[in-house]
Amino acid sequence: MTDGALTLLAGLLGGVGLFLMGMELMTDGLRLAAGPALERILAASTATRVRGLAAGVLVTALVQSSSAVTVATIGFVNAGLLTLAGALWVLFGANVGTTMTGWIVAVLGFGVKIDALALPLIGLGVGLRLSGSGTRRSALGTALAGFGLLFFGIEVLKDTFDGVARHLQLPSGGGWTMVLAQLAVGLLLTVLMQSSSASLTVALSAAQAGLIDAQGAAAVVIGANIGTTVTAVIAALGATANARRAASAHVLFNVITGGVALLLLPWLVQWLLQLKQALGLPPAPALTVALFHTTFNVLGVVLMWPLAPALTRWLQQRFRSAEEDEARPRYLDPTVLTVPELALDALRRELGRLQGLAARALRTVLELPALGGPSEADGVRAHERLAGSHSVARGLAHAVGDFIVRLQRTELGRASAERLPDLLRVARYAEVAVEQAEEAAEALAPWPQPAAGLPLLELAAFRQRALALLAPLEAGAPGSSAVEAALMEAEDAYALLKAALLRAGSQGQLTLDAMDAWLRAASELRRGLQQIVKAYRLAGQAVGAAAG
Repeated sequence: MTDGALTLLAGLLGGVGLFLMGMELMTDGLRLAAGPALERILAASTATRVRGLAAGVLVTALVQSSSAVTVATIGFVNAGLLTLAGALWVLFGANVGTTMTGWIVAVLGFGVKIDALALPLIGLGVGLRLSGSGTRRSALGTALAGFGLLFFGIEVLKDTFDGVARHLQLPSGGGWTMVLAQLAVGLLLTVLMQSSSASLTVALSAAQAGLIDAQGAAAVVIGANIGTTVTAVIAALGATANARRAASAHVLFNVITGGVALLLLPWLVQWLLQLKQALGLPPAPALTVALFHTTFNVLGVVLMWPLAPALTRWLQQRFRSAEEDEARPRYLDPTVLTVPELALDALRRELGRLQGLAARALRTVLELPALGGPSEADGVRAHERLAGSHSVARGLAHAVGDFIVRLQRTELGRASAERLPDLLRVARYAEVAVEQAEEAAEALAPWPQPAAGLPLLELAAFRQRALALLAPLEAGAPGSSAVEAALMEAEDAYALLKAALLRAGSQGQLTLDAMDAWLRAASELRRGLQQIVKAYRLAGQAVGAAAG
């Protein structure tokens, strides 16, 4: 290997290493300095596509990492904090926001002596970090030090390419073979370094040093944009169906945008050169590449603007989970809306299915070993399974609500129309019962077995009375008097269990943590039983009155 090649390799490794370390420190520092603000901004700023797009641009420009914002957004979708439709525009905005890196490098990186700025930033940042350990000032110091290291990495890359320009030939030329080779270089660099910003910096440095023309550097940038989708794919592995849809949208945006930019590459670069000349901007090649990076990402947003609704609908049909399939209504066929009697019967059947789901959710908790049940599942696994049941209940309740709204527009009798709001309440009661079961399982998650000192007799009595209440409800044919009597017995058993738990805790027989957990679980189960009885009671009254 020649001295020039060794110099290039050492400078490339060192410059990229400094750049990546600086990027990581800056991103982590800004995250810590912002605290929970990043999550609040993303969750509260997606009511419209414009606000979601602006949030993606702003947050990415601040943290200087589209990968960080992409991973965070997919995480929020995975946790249910962001809807798929809102997350799409945050992801699209992140692609535009990441172009700020190119402007920083092009305008500052090659226009000033960077080490004159980088070294003081590193020193100031380290000083703030050391003097404010554990505070927001320390996080800000980390961000400043990272910013300085990022600039210092740019300086190393610039000096490296300047020094070996006469020894190295990168893929250059206007033929499609060369363009594809340049695109492959950008893609490979991004996949290896897990940073499109680092690949962009390499392309800008090479263009500024004359190793590659503006069109070739633009092709590298397109490859880098496509390569950054690997991070999103990795983040979505093992995630929820909605998170995988968001990652797929990110991949589609970058691939479609990159494909269009590649087809328009010669004309787009020529037009940008003419625009730059008309605006009187300096002839720096790096500036042309930064301008191209921003232009084709904005072009991607323009392309996706009319396509987003269709893309969202298409993605909703992909990666369907078992919970989502179960949440699809089985009886609410729009064709029966023209016959009110059939529509009411469909509602009765769907509400019965939702109530059965609620009863099974409560039984799942009552059969946990922590409550003396025979189930092999612990509280953690039960909580996860019930979270899926809650998602199903929420989907079914929403479908019932939509069906009722459409039914109200038909020619219903006055008495029937007045009872329809009660059917909405039935769906809500059943959904709340599932929520209570989920909360009860969460309270018992740390205890796979009954805690020492529990009042086992009172616990067993409550469990038996609750199961006796659920049995006829799950069978689907409860007698009203029998259900009311079973509810009263369950209420009495709960009162005895609550008193026994408080007594055991006050006498030191039961730890306070365990006492709180079982009190919370019993309370949630009691409320769940009350809600499901209300649902069955009201469903019988409302459907019967509406049918009559």
